[in-house]
Amino acid sequence: MNTPEDTRKYAPATQRNRQPILEVLLEALPASGTILEIASGTGEHAVFFAPHLNPRQWLPSDPNPELRASIASWGVHFPSKNLYPPIELDATAPTWPVEVAEFSLYLHNLPITAIVNINMIHISPWSACLGLMAGAGRILPSGGILYLYGPFKQGGEHTAPSNAAFDESLIAQNPEWGVRNLEEVVAAAAAQHLIFKQTYQMPANNLSLIFERSANLK
Repeated sequence: MNTPEDTRKYAPATQRNRQPILEVLLEALPASGTILEIASGTGEHAVFFAPHLNPRQWLPSDPNPELRASIASWGVHFPSKNLYPPIELDATAPTWPVEVAEFSLYLHNLPITAIVNINMIHISPWSACLGLMAGAGRILPSGGILYLYGPFKQGGEHTAPSNAAFDESLIAQNPEWGVRNLEEVVAAAAAQHLIFKQTYQMPANNLSLIFERSANLK
């Protein structure tokens, strides 16, 4: 019998932040439904969170095929009955795969009630943040939750010297990257009927942000 190739990738920060993030997710996420993770990266968060968040279903996604292979490989090593295989999803796309009617059958009619996004919007162009907000606005039901984690500037200022240095390194890699202003992220969310509800202080000068989908105002 052939064994699957081990294509797991590793992100050291995951080991440090996964427990504090889980504690916020347990408090903030709806009690049921499917949790869509945008930009799941290596997949280490997915395999850690899924068993702790049962009976919620966890659906990882990433646009990068190598990272989807890593997510799938982590799922083989740490299987969980409520963890789906990763799907291809680009946050900037005008329509996401999960919006297709047939996808509800794939999710066994357990609708997406929350979206989780960890460490993405500063390591991608601003269009990725706008796409994330637009997708969350389209997909989440009234009362649905969007969770963000990462470093943020507040009032245009960094909250720690380490974040300022990190920001410089990001911009040096790609001028479209960088630590985002909290106020601009909140405004982008509000434009999609996502109401900023709460901030959690997290390790290493990061924040957890909770947004709730309001009733459609159209």
